[in-house]
Amino acid sequence: MTEQQREASEDAVMTRIGQAIILLHAGDREEARNRLGDIWNEIGEEGPALHRCTLAHYMADAQDDPADELAWDLRALNAADGLRQEPITLPLPQPHSAVRVFYPSLHLNLAADYVKLSRPEAARIHLARARAATDALADDGYGDGVRAAISRLELRLGTGPDADPRPTPFPGQQ
Repeated sequence: MTEQQREASEDAVMTRIGQAIILLHAGDREEARNRLGDIWNEIGEEGPALHRCTLAHYMADAQDDPADELAWDLRALNAADGLRQEPITLPLPQPHSAVRVFYPSLHLNLAADYVKLSRPEAARIHLARARAATDALADDGYGDGVRAAISRLELRLGTGPDADPRPTPFPGQQ
């Protein structure tokens, strides 16, 4: 396979992932989950890290069970870590530094997963990692949205500079 054929094939995978994401955002979680699952079966655990990271990130959003969501978010984080060792064919001047922009959102998602699973300490750890990684975010709508979501979860967990020292209890806690 030539380099051009490989890149075209990778673009086709990202297009298919994008189509499944459109279904997810339109509310068809089951069909999105099915399509993302089919793509995951094709690319597997050893597929390109960018594909695995993107797919796992959105597959987590398509889950109904918080434990399944956590498993997919952990796969996304693992794949993002793999992006550092893998060549990236993105049209960016410094593609490996662009990988850093994934971490605030990935850790925020993990923190939210742990909240759903009533694991506040794990949630706080990932929330702190999300906050620490925000320097990679641009001052744009996406960056502002991620920072705002981090702040909201910090308030809920009683962490961060503006937090109430009396955090909201988790279900089952007094």
